[in-house]
Parts: sequence; C-alpha cells; structure tokens
Amino acid sequence: MKSFTKPLQWMVGVGAVTALSVWSTVRHTPLEASSHREAPLIADDPLADNTDVYAFVDPNDKDRVVLIADYIPFQLPQGGPNYSTFGENVRYEVHVKNNGATAGDNITYRFTFTRMNEDPSTFFNVRLGKQNLKTTYTCEKSVNGGAFTAIVTNGVVPAYNIGPRSIGTAVGLNQPSYTDLRQRAVATATGGGGEQVFCGASDDPFFVDLGAVFDLAGLRINQGARDGLAQYNVHSIALSIPIATLQKDKKPVSAAANILDGDYVIGVWASASRPSMRTLSAVGGPTATAGDYVQVSRLGMPLTNEAINPIGDKDAWNRTTPYAEAAITDDYLSNPELGLYMDDRQFGGAVPALAALRIQTKSLAGTPGLPANGFDFGNTKSGLYPLKGNPALNGTALADAAFGNYLLVAGKPRSVDIKPIFHTGVPNLPPYQLATGKGGNPLAPGKPFVNNFMPLTANANGNVGGDMLRLNMAVPATPRNSPDFSNQGLLAAAVLGLTDARYNGSTTIQAIPNMDGFPNGRRLEDEVVKIELQAVSGAALAAIGLWYDDYTPTSASPVTAQLKGVLNFATGVEKNDTTFRAAFPYVQTPWQGYRIRR
Repeated sequence: MKSFTKPLQWMVGVGAVTALSVWSTVRHTPLEASSHREAPLIADDPLADNTDVYAFVDPNDKDRVVLIADYIPFQLPQGGPNYSTFGENVRYEVHVKNNGATAGDNITYRFTFTRMNEDPSTFFNVRLGKQNLKTTYTCEKSVNGGAFTAIVTNGVVPAYNIGPRSIGTAVGLNQPSYTDLRQRAVATATGGGGEQVFCGASDDPFFVDLGAVFDLAGLRINQGARDGLAQYNVHSIALSIPIATLQKDKKPVSAAANILDGDYVIGVWASASRPSMRTLSAVGGPTATAGDYVQVSRLGMPLTNEAINPIGDKDAWNRTTPYAEAAITDDYLSNPELGLYMDDRQFGGAVPALAALRIQTKSLAGTPGLPANGFDFGNTKSGLYPLKGNPALNGTALADAAFGNYLLVAGKPRSVDIKPIFHTGVPNLPPYQLATGKGGNPLAPGKPFVNNFMPLTANANGNVGGDMLRLNMAVPATPRNSPDFSNQGLLAAAVLGLTDARYNGSTTIQAIPNMDGFPNGRRLEDEVVKIELQAVSGAALAAIGLWYDDYTPTSASPVTAQLKGVLNFATGVEKNDTTFRAAFPYVQTPWQGYRIRR
C-alpha cells in the first residue's frame, strides 16, 4: 500500500480549473423526494400517510433546529366541500434520537387531533365566522421513554385556504389575509423546552416528474417533463426547537468542540399509528375504536421505502421502527436495485434516462499496490472487501477494530457507502473525507466535510443501523441568500472542498457552505432525488478518491468524461412550483382553491 501515493494532479493548474467548472454545474437546481403512496396498505389510508421529513438548522437562528413532518399527499386545493385535514384516531409522532447507546427514542413529540362542525346546518366549510371540520390538537412530549406530558393544548389548525370570500370577508372568517391567519396559529409550548409548533396545510415541497419516474424510470430530460405535485398541498407538523433541548447533554451549540462535534448528532423520523380495532355502527351512529395503537406509516431518509425496499416488504417496513430494522434492509442498501440500471453488465441498457449514471466497476485499476482490476461496486461484487483486514485500514473507519465488520461485507459492495448514509450516518474518519490532501490515497486523511455518525445499539437482528434522517446540529446553516448556497447539499460542499481555493488548501475543519445539506439532515431546498441517484452511481465514492472507471494512473485529472456525466445528470424537473417562507414554519402557504388553474 505504500506505493498508493499518486499525487492529485487535478488539484492544481488546469486540472483544478476544469474540476471547478464541471463540479459547479451541479449548483442551484432544486428538487426533492417524498413518500407519497409508497406502500400498498398506506396508499389506502392517506390521512396517516407520512410524505416527507426535514431537519435543518434554522437559517435565522443558529441556536435552533427545525423539524418538519408532512402528511396527507395529493391534496387538491379546490377539493371541497370537505377539505383535507389531520385525522382523528391517528397518533402523529416526530421521533428524535440523540444517544445511540440508549434504547428507543430520546424525545418523542405526539400529536392528536380533534375535529368538529361549528355550523352543521350548512354545506359550506366556512360561513359567517364559523368553520366546519374545525381542527384543534394536543401536542405531548416524552423524554427517554417517560410518560407523555402535554406541552400544547387546544392548538389551532388554520382553516383551509378555500378562497377570498371564505377567508377575507364578513360572510366568511373576516381575516386580513390567509398568511396572517396561518402565522397566528404558531404556538409556543409550555414545559421549558422552548419549542414553537405549527400544524396546518402547506404547499407540497416535493417536486419531481412522477409520471416519468414510475413509468420504469423514464425521466423526460429536456422532453417536456412535468412536476407531478405542482399545485398540490399537504399537511405539515413543524417544530422549531432549541439545540440545547435536543442535544443529549442539554448543551447549547456554543459549547460544541467544533462544527463536526459528534455529540451534536441527532436522528429524526416520523410516524403515524392507528388503533388496532375500528367498529362501524349503523347509519348515524358513532364509529368506535379500541385496542393498542399500531404504527401504519413511518419515514426518515427519503426514498427508502420507494426505491430501496421491494414492494413485498414495504408494508412490513412501515410497521416497524428504526430500532428493530430488519437486517434485510441492510442487504437492500448494500445491493440497491437502482444499481442494476447503472451497470451495463446488468440492466444498464433498460433505462436510457440513467445512461449518464454508471457505477465504478474498476476504480483505480492499475494503481500499484491495489488489486490489478481495481474496485468493483456493481451489485454483488466485492467493492472494498478485498482490503478487509489489511493493515492499511488501521486508523480508518474500515478497520476491524473500528466499524469494518459492518462496513466491509463480502458480496455487498455498497455496505461501504449507501448503507452508512442511510443507516448509521457517516463518521469524520478516513476514508470518509474529501480527496483534498490525500495525495492520491483514498485511505489517507483528507478534508473533513461530514460527521453525522450515530450507530444504534444492536437490535434483535444484530445490526447497528436504522433508517433516520441524521443531522449534526453543530454545522452552521448556509444563508439562503449566499451565492454559495446550493440545493445539492453535501455534494455541493464536496465541490467547494475539492476545487475552491478558499477550502482546498488544507485538511483542517472549515465551515464549507452546504455542509448543512442532505444527507446531513435535509433542508426544504435540497434536491434529494438527484443527490440519491448520483450517490447510487458512486458520486460519494468519487468524492473521497475512488474515481470512475475512465480514470487511470496516467490520467492528468480525475475529472473524466464519466465523472462529468454524473455531475451533469438532470432529472427534468429542477425546481419547486413556488418559493419557501423566509421564517418559521418555512413551508409555503398552501395553494388557494379559488385560484387554482390546471
């Protein structure tokens, strides 16, 4: 391994200029992902369908974190007279893990909703200051598995954004504006945690060409792509929480050792549960529920249940928790189905829209001291497993004495990158540092750019991972008006850390813009569909020095045609159909039914 030291020639001169111009093309193009109707059973229960989870440091307040869980997909804004609202007999929960050494949630926020008709004599949803299906809620909080205590009672869900007469005139609610009505619904919690809470309708921030994606991934790039969620609404539960409330030792962010302090990592997931029994009565009679609550939906990382789990396991996945994650999910992540369509030896020709995305099959081939054919990350191939037990891994996350037994598994090549991204987070250890400063050896220390590592106490299945959206709260937020802001998340941070003179001159920890982006948490702006597709195609591996197949020891730069193809990949729909709010709750005002044009 001593000979594995070819200098990174691309980091200087023409190579660096080329890399910057190519990598910069991935910036400033928004897209997201979601869990709309992702499993057979939850597709029949939209009120309990958890569509998205977000977790990000508040861009207006470095001492707070915002958590958002969206529910009830595909809401037509004009869908009256009974407009969508949160369901009764559903427990909506937002779960926070801040200590991987303990069992279960460290903090759980539970929401239950009550609906009533204020004027049952009318068919209108709003009339003369009264509202039908008026919805209120109670928010309860549990810490470390203790009893739930109410922190918001009689919270108000704003009326649906029906139209100008219903909201703004005396024959309706007579409010100055819908935005004002919505903002006044933000509640301040009791109990000393300092939480702010909002529950209500919002624009659905998920945007993608759904019609093309689910037609066997036939993305219509430059061919009339259509945002399948344009002008649809969802219902959002949003929490603004002091970092000191979420940090495991109740420390403020000012006490962090540095911006990648592992003590500030949290895992976030959301769920919905229903009573196990429901009894329908005769016409006009009440509907009764009984029995323990059963979880019917959950979500942490986006796309897990859409594009990782096969359809036969989707319902079972929704019913379990990250703390009892089936070992088979680790297997799906270690050989993701999408990888089959990015490998010409498998079914690469079956999905032309993914032609630019090709996984490394002979990365670093010909490099002295390495396997002659390089490293193959195609499904069921060896990946980095040939290095297992090699003394060269000492001091890295891949050493057996560290996490090598979890990260290096025979026949499961993506256990080294896709599995930890989804199931444990990524540690600030070699090889998970940027190629900057590595001198051509991906196992050497490089430029730190991520640490959201939080494995869980081994569960009954023996594995230490579980699907959560992991966020390091010590990483500062990138201002949304910064010229460096990009919805490419950590990929954009990698761009700057590899190519920008402000960041690539040393291997010291720096606040690189977009280190606060997906998969280090998830901002509303983050383009997670594109990021995840690029990750499956090996972009994260390339960022740490495991270059694409057309790079050879004689190449002047790893910015090869294959790398350019991955970085220039597009999905067809590149932005949301509206903006985001500049302050909490950040999700945008829902579309108004009266003004919708389709």
